[in-house]
Amino acid sequence: KLHSDLDKGVGTVKYTLSGDGAGTVFTIDETTGDIHAIRSLDREEKPFYTLRAQAVDVDTKKPLEPESEFIIKVQDINDNEPKFLDGPYVASVPEMSPVGAYVLQVKATDADDPTYGNSARVVYSILQGQPYFSIDPKTGVIRTALPNMDREVKEQYQVLIQAKDMGGQLGGLAGTTTVNITLTDVNDNPPRFPKSIFHLKVPESSHVGSAIGRIRAVDPDFGKNAEIEYNIVPGDGGNLFDITTDENTQEGVIKLKKPLDFETKKAYTFKVEASNLHLDHRFHSVGPFKDTATVKINVLDMDEPPVFSKPMYTMEVYEDTPVGTIIGAVTAQDLDAGSSSVRYFIDWKTDVDSYFTIDATEGTIATNELLDRESTAQYNFSIIASKVSNPLLTSKVNVIINVLDVNEFPPEISVPYETSVCENAKPGQVIQTVTAADKDLSPAGQRFSFRLSSEASNKPNFTVHDYRNNTAGIETRRNGYSRRQQELYFLPVVIEDSSYPIQSSTNTMTIRVCRCDSDGTILSCNVEAIFLPVGLSTGALIAILLCIVILLVIVVLYVALRRQKKKDTLMTSKEDIRDNVIHYDDEGGGEEDTQAFDIGALRNPKVIEENKMRRDIKPESLRFPRQRPPVEDNTDIRDFITQRLQENDVDPTAPPYDSLATYAYEGNGSVAESLSSIDSLTTEADQDYDYLSDWGPRFKILADMFGEEESYNPDKVT
Repeated sequence: KLHSDLDKGVGTVKYTLSGDGAGTVFTIDETTGDIHAIRSLDREEKPFYTLRAQAVDVDTKKPLEPESEFIIKVQDINDNEPKFLDGPYVASVPEMSPVGAYVLQVKATDADDPTYGNSARVVYSILQGQPYFSIDPKTGVIRTALPNMDREVKEQYQVLIQAKDMGGQLGGLAGTTTVNITLTDVNDNPPRFPKSIFHLKVPESSHVGSAIGRIRAVDPDFGKNAEIEYNIVPGDGGNLFDITTDENTQEGVIKLKKPLDFETKKAYTFKVEASNLHLDHRFHSVGPFKDTATVKINVLDMDEPPVFSKPMYTMEVYEDTPVGTIIGAVTAQDLDAGSSSVRYFIDWKTDVDSYFTIDATEGTIATNELLDRESTAQYNFSIIASKVSNPLLTSKVNVIINVLDVNEFPPEISVPYETSVCENAKPGQVIQTVTAADKDLSPAGQRFSFRLSSEASNKPNFTVHDYRNNTAGIETRRNGYSRRQQELYFLPVVIEDSSYPIQSSTNTMTIRVCRCDSDGTILSCNVEAIFLPVGLSTGALIAILLCIVILLVIVVLYVALRRQKKKDTLMTSKEDIRDNVIHYDDEGGGEEDTQAFDIGALRNPKVIEENKMRRDIKPESLRFPRQRPPVEDNTDIRDFITQRLQENDVDPTAPPYDSLATYAYEGNGSVAESLSSIDSLTTEADQDYDYLSDWGPRFKILADMFGEEESYNPDKVT
């Protein structure tokens, strides 16, 4: 309730309320100033409210007093039960734990005000789970309440825990949670065999390493505490068997260490011990954590394959041994009670080329081909033995045959076959050390001897010095060598071995003479270097050769230009005889006309000699007068033309096409008769030269010439 001293009770004062919850949670009577809660309050939701109140004049609306602030606190009541926020719980404790062993601590929270009354004071108790576990009422710690709880008896426990406020008094609110407790395993139980004797039946044909039976000891523990190790106790037959543990089933797997033979022994007895791998010292007083059982094994008789007398056979034979020679034998027998006969044969997969054969009854091995140690030094194949009574029962054995060497190859010089000697070598200087190699299999202590052949021993150039350790040195016998005199020397070296029969060979070594410096370092061994002056470098030699090539090119170009110039002069000169005959525009005045050409050129022997060779020219398409006055008979001209005509007729170098050869005088009595139309009985009008066009491209120029002349007017010729 709010009240102002200025309020006289006559209704002139009005009260207002503002702040937390004003109008929603709290309201005020404007006339009396009474404050009321208009809804339920929850301390856990909001423990206090801060409000402001003021008194104002009803008429003027002005404050009568300053605004005042006050706090309304919500008083707590026990309206919240304790809650386990982390529940339900899961815990574990080892089995066989003592009383009071810690298991887990639980905690409940109460939303009520812990500072006001006992609303938030919680007390813990067990509603379900006794008498196995107990709980501290104040701290909530759960502990074991019974000793020696056995996991193998009961493993899971469910405990119901209650938390009650008001200190556990009547009327207090309570909450519960569940705790699932598991007893973890400890190795408190030894392994035990369910029976004391195990009987097993094993065929004698069982393979070594195979599993022949299983036994099992029972351990009620769990996990690694139940892991069992099995061992065979030394005793009767225990050395033939072995036992291991199957990690998945914890069974003892008995395996065979050695072959079984029914004919030798029919039964075996031994003891097996089972023990835990991981022991707990707290339970040693219980007794030994192991157990023992007896295993009896009966061997079953089986029809077995033949057995070879040896696991492997090794034989030797000399190479080139005649075909059919017996080199050894294999034996196998049937150890069963029936004792069947045995047959032998070679596994063809291991002897594809059939180098050997075997007697099917006796087992003797013989050669089937000539053997060469240098080709194959060792043969490895298999022989199969089968029982006559049961051919499906077979056994196999490996046979190794070593081919022994026969001394059939002579020794040879190992590379290199070529060496060099300096021009300035001194007598007795070693220029090369040689060794020998033999294709035969050299026995221990094999010796090779070196010497010069008989034809080379008298030459004073080189000698061979045998060091008697399978090497030899090539030594010089002269004081210096000259490449100009002889560049290569061929030295025949004879090598002999010490095997029987003795084999020898002659090996020719090539010795090249080289130019060296004073220290013996080779400078040059090229053949070209012999003829070059000493002191010229490679660059200088290249420069000299380049100059020579340039000079040769200049000379060739000069000669070619001279020939081309001379040819052009002969073809275009007005002094050429044939040109004088072809290039003119009038007929001239006959023999008396000395202006047409120089007749002396025809009589010049030099000109005649120079023009012996036939030269073909391409005539120009000119229009010539068809009629010429007859030329008087001249003996010199006729003889000259006749000689030229004969030379052209028999010249084998004449081109295979028609060419126009011009002459200064046609002559009389020619086989071809006159080529001129002056003396022709027919006129030009009667001549038809169209057939020349049908003779092909070689006569095209001639056809063009006469085709033009047909259009020429003969009336204008004088």
